[in-house]
Amino acid sequence: MTALSVAVVQGGPSSEANVSRASARTVGDALVASGHRVVRVELDESAGEVLRTGGFDVAFPITHGAFGEDGCLQGLLEILAIPYVGANVLASALAMSKPMAKLAFAAAGLPLAKGRAFRRGEATTTVLAERALAEIGPRLVVKPSANGSAIGVARLDEGATVADVARALDDAFAVGEEVLVEHFAKGREVTCGVLDLHPDLRAATNVPALAAAAGPIALPPTEIVAPEDAFYTYEARYAKGRSRHACPPDLPPEVIARVQAVSVAAHRALGVRDLCRADFVVGDSGAPHAVTLLEVNTLPGFTDTSLYPEAAGVLGLALPTLCDLLVRSALLRGATPRNVGKPLPA
Repeated sequence: MTALSVAVVQGGPSSEANVSRASARTVGDALVASGHRVVRVELDESAGEVLRTGGFDVAFPITHGAFGEDGCLQGLLEILAIPYVGANVLASALAMSKPMAKLAFAAAGLPLAKGRAFRRGEATTTVLAERALAEIGPRLVVKPSANGSAIGVARLDEGATVADVARALDDAFAVGEEVLVEHFAKGREVTCGVLDLHPDLRAATNVPALAAAAGPIALPPTEIVAPEDAFYTYEARYAKGRSRHACPPDLPPEVIARVQAVSVAAHRALGVRDLCRADFVVGDSGAPHAVTLLEVNTLPGFTDTSLYPEAAGVLGLALPTLCDLLVRSALLRGATPRNVGKPLPA
């Protein structure tokens, strides 16, 4: 196949910039192994000019967090008419805002935890903490509405005081203007990727599930266990050996099928393209196999410890093959068509 010139976009003004750069190294090496020409482009003030003049066939954004995963970078690529891997502007923005994504998931009838969003300054954090405990219950998860990698996230069990919740809110507000507070479902942490290739590429793979697919497919789910951490924290995600992954997990087949079905439904509810990863809790008090959808990541990590490429490998897609398929899928889709300006009437 023809070698492509690929801009792998990394970094940016985000708390997850170093995660992005680690993912970009992995993606870049995989694309080179597939025969492509790769330039890693830092998402800074010069990125627009580099992308405009670089003569790239396609871009692979592997930017996590603000400006790279929220639709900003995607809008720049749309203006420059560069085909790119991943969700478009709207889907990126929806997925990045956890409260807005929950509205789309609720409209699609997907299983969600009870919760609500709070904005900085609408009341003191003490008042907001009192509201959260009264409206949601004694077990809470507090997290920034538009951030990833578990940065700024706190889990509060029964017995947490108003002061405990207020401190968690303060920490989350230090990351962003809006905070989502949800019921803390006690269960197993499970994630599930979705792969959504251009129809012309599906039959070309040697993976039966892809060749037979009429649309997006779910990868094998993964259960995450982080015995040294309270949950799948930033450290557990990116320190080698800090977490253990079981792909597929030791769950009943019907539960695995439910996780996969909800993952694909969430992908569709947001209008995501190419790839995403949905995060879940499986189980809660008195319901060990209840499935709760937490969020969708439109640009999942591709570091050495990341879950999405690991699950794709279990499906039968080596990393160079996976990255090659993603850039070729974006190229086949092409840039967003341009409309010709209609003349003003005389």
